[in-house]
Amino acid sequence: MASSYNFETITVSQPSRFVFHVQLNRPEKRNAMNKMLRSDLKCCFNQLANDTDCRAIVISAIGKMFSSGIDVAELSSTPAINGNLDAARKGLRLLKNIKDFQDVFTAMEKCPKPVIAAIHGACIGAGVDLICSCDIRLCSKDAYFSIKEVDVGLAADVGTLQRFPKIVGNNSVVRELAFTSRNFLSDEAKDIGLISNIHDDRHTVVQAALKMASLIASKSPISVLSTKVSLNFSRDHSVDEGLDHIATWNMCMLQSGDMMNIFKAMQTKTPPVFSKL
Repeated sequence: MASSYNFETITVSQPSRFVFHVQLNRPEKRNAMNKMLRSDLKCCFNQLANDTDCRAIVISAIGKMFSSGIDVAELSSTPAINGNLDAARKGLRLLKNIKDFQDVFTAMEKCPKPVIAAIHGACIGAGVDLICSCDIRLCSKDAYFSIKEVDVGLAADVGTLQRFPKIVGNNSVVRELAFTSRNFLSDEAKDIGLISNIHDDRHTVVQAALKMASLIASKSPISVLSTKVSLNFSRDHSVDEGLDHIATWNMCMLQSGDMMNIFKAMQTKTPPVFSKL
């Protein structure tokens, strides 16, 4: 139940059966990602990963934009940067901070339920890290994107440089966007493969994402979960390793009752009904 998801910086609802909607909710701060927002996202997606009432997730944002990226004001006051520590001890504290931030988007990526990002307005810096950890990305016409980190004096370190190249598949474009930090608009984002579809505005892109999530949620939850696990594994391994992985995985999953439910539904011409995960 969505009522069990109570967070300070995100809102969670269940607009339809088996579909959850997560919204970034710091509009007064342009949905900048401070420590609390990062903690809320990680806790939320870890909870959704194990929620048997959840089969698909939409993530969007409240306010004028999706996200302005990391909360720079909070970053500049980080004790690890400004404290009276030697370089080694500062380094160890920064390492922990970076790894903690990385874990937020890894939790989203490893969540076994498909995650659809519905993006409007600006999606900058850590906002790009976030959407790269999602399975599907839709945006509004007014959306624009920027791998902003070099403009604030650092290399992106929480996922974009690792995930974005595998999504886009054009090394030259990846390097151009990462080196220049220039804005790229919704049309270019679709052209390079970052975005699946473009919609008129925030409302229509969210509705499209929710409709897609409902369609996914109507499918066999075992087959959808297994497909995501296999796609993620195969992305980072050879074809042979991917084939071995899915063979080993399916020797168990093919024994689920979902296939029989689908065959019976075909015979009776009724929608299949699947047990919860």
